[in-house]
Amino acid sequence: MASNRASADDFEEHVESTALPGQQSTKHFPPSERPNAFTEMMSPRKPKSPKSTPSTTDAPTKHTVFAGRDGLAAYTTDPASFPPSRVVYYNDKFVVINDLFPKASVHLLILPRDPKKNVIRPQEAFDDPVFLRECQEEEKKVRAIAASEFRRRFGKFSATERPRLAALESDDPPDELPPGRDWEREIISGTHANPSMNHLHIHVLSKDMVGESMKKRNHYLSFTTRFLIGMDQYPLDAGDERRHNGHFPEDMLCWRCGRNFGNKMVRLREHLEEEYEEWRRE
Repeated sequence: MASNRASADDFEEHVESTALPGQQSTKHFPPSERPNAFTEMMSPRKPKSPKSTPSTTDAPTKHTVFAGRDGLAAYTTDPASFPPSRVVYYNDKFVVINDLFPKASVHLLILPRDPKKNVIRPQEAFDDPVFLRECQEEEKKVRAIAASEFRRRFGKFSATERPRLAALESDDPPDELPPGRDWEREIISGTHANPSMNHLHIHVLSKDMVGESMKKRNHYLSFTTRFLIGMDQYPLDAGDERRHNGHFPEDMLCWRCGRNFGNKMVRLREHLEEEYEEWRRE
C-alpha cells in the first residue's frame, strides 16, 4: 500500500505565537476570542495620555512572545502566569496543560522543562534512560488524571459505571465499591514521530477523536497509527523507521469498528460522532 510521509507542516493550527499572559496583542487571540469590528466600534474610547517628553534613558518595553513552533515554551518558561483552565499543574520538571487545539474530548499535554532535552526530538531525547524514566512516571500520573476527568464528565452515561455510582449514592454503601468502568483503558498517550511543535511534548488523550479541532485526515492518522509512539515503546530500536519521522498510511480506519473511510474526513467525522455516543454508554 502506498504511504505518505508525515510532516509537521500538516498541523498548522498549532503553529501560532504564544505570549505570556499580560503580554498578548490582539494579533494572537484564538479565533473565538478575536474582537470584531462592532465590538471595537462600541467600546468606550480610552482617554489620550498627556504628551510627555521622551527620556533618552527609557528603554522600549520588551514582550516575551514565543512565535510559531516555539509556542509551547511560554508554558515551560512561566506556567504560573497562565490560568488553571490552561495549565493543569506544574512542578520543577514538568508542566501539564490542556491542549489548545484538542483532538479528543479530553486532551492533555505533558511538557518537560529540562532545556537540554525539551528542544530535541523525542527519538533522541528518550535514548537517555534517566530522562525517559522520569517522563514515563509523569505520564502515569497524567493518564490517571485524564481517566478521572473522563469519568467525571461521562460516568453518568456509562452502563458499566452505573453499579458503582448507585453504590456511592446509596444510603447504605457497601464496604467495597463495585469497580465500575476501567476509564484508564480509554486513554491513549505518546509522542508524534514528527511533532508539530519544536518543544518536546507528550500527548495524553481519550480515544474518541471527536475534539473540536479534529478536522483533517492527518490529525486523525497522527493519533490512530504507529505515528503515535507510546512511551512504553521507547527507546526505539536503531532500525525503527519512526526514528526518521515515519509515514502515514493512505486509509483512515475507525479506531473502534475498523471501518475504512479512505480519505473521506467528513464521513469519518460523522461516523466518529455516532461511535462516540455508543462508546460512552458502554
